[in-house]
Amino acid sequence: MAVELSIVMPCLNEAETLATCIQKAQNYLDRSGVSGEIVIGDNGSTDGSQQIATSLGARVISVPGRGYGAALYGAITAAQGRYCIMGDSDDSYNFEELDAFVDKLRQGYDLVMGNRFQGGIQPGAMPWKNRYIGNPILSTIGKILFRAEVGDFHCGLRGFSKSAFQQMDLRTTGMEFASEMVIKAKLMGMKMTEVPTTLSPDGRTRPPHLLPYRDGWRHLRFMLLHSPRWLFLYPGSLLILVGLAGCAWLLPGPRVVYGIEFDVHTLLYAFVSVVLGFQFVSFAVFTKVFAISEGLLPEDPRLNRVFRYFTLEVGLAAGALLVALGVGGSIFAVSGWAKQSFGALDAGHMLRIVMPSVFSLTLGVQIVCESFFQSILGLRRS
Repeated sequence: MAVELSIVMPCLNEAETLATCIQKAQNYLDRSGVSGEIVIGDNGSTDGSQQIATSLGARVISVPGRGYGAALYGAITAAQGRYCIMGDSDDSYNFEELDAFVDKLRQGYDLVMGNRFQGGIQPGAMPWKNRYIGNPILSTIGKILFRAEVGDFHCGLRGFSKSAFQQMDLRTTGMEFASEMVIKAKLMGMKMTEVPTTLSPDGRTRPPHLLPYRDGWRHLRFMLLHSPRWLFLYPGSLLILVGLAGCAWLLPGPRVVYGIEFDVHTLLYAFVSVVLGFQFVSFAVFTKVFAISEGLLPEDPRLNRVFRYFTLEVGLAAGALLVALGVGGSIFAVSGWAKQSFGALDAGHMLRIVMPSVFSLTLGVQIVCESFFQSILGLRRS
């Protein structure tokens, strides 16, 4: 009979709880009548976990590369089922209660997430800092960055179709694997849903592999790196808008607000704000193109449309125009200085000529260089 469901567990020295997890998974398969298998991704256990799994009829896949994601990736790749349900082998999830996951998968959902906050967290199952701070904050950030309507971004019990997993092309080997799966599914427009899941206390006597602060930062870092819009584009756009507003306000002359005079010193910061903002926006584009080229992010039709109009030649023309304006403004400033026999000048008046000229020169050269760099990235992408 064809295998419909593969129940997958990562394993690194889980002899205390692995047998219980496998037995519960087997009980579910026997009770439900689902044609399935149990696959263990072993990360080099030295406590006899492999022998325990084999004796109970599970398939053990040896995964040399260390890491939560590596163990799961190796096991899922070797799985023969049409659907996969993955969960930790520490007896914190009940593998006897998988009906909701299988029902949703059969309904055509690509990714079915467990939600521990809906299903219930038993006393002692999750540290308070994870329950009330870490998980809610990271899940909220995930919703904002990727518009993923997932209430429990990091639940370890989840189901997905094998075809969806192959399309995701996951790359991470650590705890970020869980975040990458949700992010890729959302960015690729896959069909996702959640089902309530109960979290029980860890059945092991030793400390868990999870390190809350380190792994929490790794999850946050991974989400930011996969969202160039929030990491670079939006902050850069804000800097440009604020800087341009400041330039427009102060270029005609000094301004006084509540007795405080704003002059060329503030104007300088406004110009710097625009330059920094442009750098942020450029990094957003470079990051997006590189990530797409490396398979870390899916193709973005909007970016392709932009590149049809903003070509290397357009960038060179825009950069050359700004450089010409900067050179012209600099010549005008020097000629004004010459009329004063290269003597003392009105600093406020002269800086309102020099600063825009220097700004145009700087931005023009940046646009030329970044246009060439973008073209190099585009060649590899093509």
